[in-house]
Amino acid sequence: MTATDTRTEVDAVVAAVVRWLETGEVAAGLFAEDMFLDLTLPHWRVQVLGADAVARSRADFHPFPGKVRVERVDHTERGFVMAFEERWHDKGEDWYCREQLRADVVGGALTDVTVYCTGDWDEAVQARHAAQVSLIRP
Repeated sequence: MTATDTRTEVDAVVAAVVRWLETGEVAAGLFAEDMFLDLTLPHWRVQVLGADAVARSRADFHPFPGKVRVERVDHTERGFVMAFEERWHDKGEDWYCREQLRADVVGGALTDVTVYCTGDWDEAVQARHAAQVSLIRP
């Protein structure tokens, strides 16, 4: 496999990950059967093993469809690192979180994924942040 083939494969996986995050739908073959997920939240850490368990974990921890804005994707020797934000609507409010995902990809499937998440910001937190902080970059 050439570097271009690997890059194309990873780009396809990134697109499938974004679709999964936005809709909860897992593309066939996106997760290796023995996929490992290590998720760190502001005050909690969870590890999940197995494709079905990982799919369920998204539904358990974040069942809301929404929109993902990818800030950047860096290709690595084993896969990629993606910085992104999510926005969704729930309980009458618009919510936000910012995340970084590091993934190993083998044969077009995620095998080992680590995610760091800011946690969910409700409208009050977003407003307080906007009033107190001027971001240089969005």
